[in-house]
Amino acid sequence: MTTSVTETNFENLKLVHRGKVRDLYEVEDMLLMVATDRISAFDVVMSEPIPNKGRVLTGLSLFWFDSLKDIIPHHLITADVNQYPASCKPYAGQLEGRSMLVKKAKPLPVECIVRGYISGSFWKAYQKDTTVCGFSLPEGMQESQKFPQTLFTPSTKAEQGLHDENISLEQMEKIVGKEETEKISKTCIALYEKAADYALSKGIIIADTKFELGWYEGELLLIDEVLTPDSSRFWPHDQYRIGSGQPSFDKQFLRDYLLTLDWPKTPPPPDLPEDILKRTGARYLEALERITGKGLG
Repeated sequence: MTTSVTETNFENLKLVHRGKVRDLYEVEDMLLMVATDRISAFDVVMSEPIPNKGRVLTGLSLFWFDSLKDIIPHHLITADVNQYPASCKPYAGQLEGRSMLVKKAKPLPVECIVRGYISGSFWKAYQKDTTVCGFSLPEGMQESQKFPQTLFTPSTKAEQGLHDENISLEQMEKIVGKEETEKISKTCIALYEKAADYALSKGIIIADTKFELGWYEGELLLIDEVLTPDSSRFWPHDQYRIGSGQPSFDKQFLRDYLLTLDWPKTPPPPDLPEDILKRTGARYLEALERITGKGLG
């Protein structure tokens, strides 16, 4: 159960993409998404894996797909390896608990980011100008403060190794159209607010998150991973204090460690101490346990 998976190489399956964390294969007319234990920070994939991270990401995504399906349908077909096509059977051991068979949707050309609290790049931008991504924000906000209303702040999709750039809703309209922008914005805000209310009841603040949406046979679907510590900022509610950065259940812990090093945030990554790997993994696992009420089993 604790054997790490850093990379998959399924010889009789067609690899279509290897991302920072996920390996994506084409299986018949579907896609097989495999969440490895790789972890990235500052867009650089670390050399060491976080044990069971991929299983945590998959468990959380499955939970949220089911919880949010009344707002928008999702791309999941099954996560039961026993129901996968025969071509996947030789790899069942690696696939168990960390993979999903999904519909082959066409992802939107923009990142769908929803923010409930001011943090990260948005906080940095606000300190220079209170109008960020086209939103006029109140004067005098403090770091980690809750916004008066939930914000949908799209960004461009950068090539791997480059950084996404925040864009305004008007800029998004030029890319995907006005009607689609409005639909996507409303959907993502509804997803975030339902999830954030639920997470808060479990003692977790979801400060912000990135959703992936895609088109499949004319229908807009929720795709990829959903509300995981990789795609979201999770903060413990009992330690929440505005005016500074927050402790977190996500990889901010790893980022904070890396910021103490003399490392230029470019490859090759530094070696990570065992203690940092264990503590990062424990934060991911605690997020899964709190939100779903279950561990890895």
